[in-house]
Amino acid sequence: MGRWEPNARERLAKAALELYSERGYEQTTVAEIAKRAGLTERTYFRHYADKREVLFDGSGALQELFVNAVAEAPESAAPIDAVAAGLEAVGTVFVDRREHSRRRQAVIVANAELQERELIKLSSLSAALADALRRRGVSEPAASLTAEAGVAVFKVGFERWTADPGDGTLARAMRESLAELKAVTAGG
Repeated sequence: MGRWEPNARERLAKAALELYSERGYEQTTVAEIAKRAGLTERTYFRHYADKREVLFDGSGALQELFVNAVAEAPESAAPIDAVAAGLEAVGTVFVDRREHSRRRQAVIVANAELQERELIKLSSLSAALADALRRRGVSEPAASLTAEAGVAVFKVGFERWTADPGDGTLARAMRESLAELKAVTAGG
């Protein structure tokens, strides 16, 4: 029986995204997600706290990767360049995940509750980045401003990448977005 197969978490995430894309987030139940994955509702709740969280499962690991890359940037790096190192690291996670990212983004954009959850996750990321920058010796308000700018670059770069019909990478989209931000702040 399918329920005893490995990778239950991944199967649930795949089933949820499929159903949210087909029917819409509001019209999909946890029972339907579990059934599509060949699992039980109980198994679903062992892996995910609620119906929303299945879409945000990787955010903790993404935040950790971003923050660690900022912390490990050369000491001589300017704060925005340390954040750029984090953006580069994050870009590597999304190689071969463009279609998944597009589908996920479409589901989130179509639902205010999911947009709110996304904003909460981005706010948490910003706070963690600001903390990493402070640990590097960046004072306030520079640490918070740089962290917020980094999250904005991530968000804009991610949106550009998922909307782009070409074959560019997320890392490239974020580098381009960061260059635009630098041009704007330099008065260019």
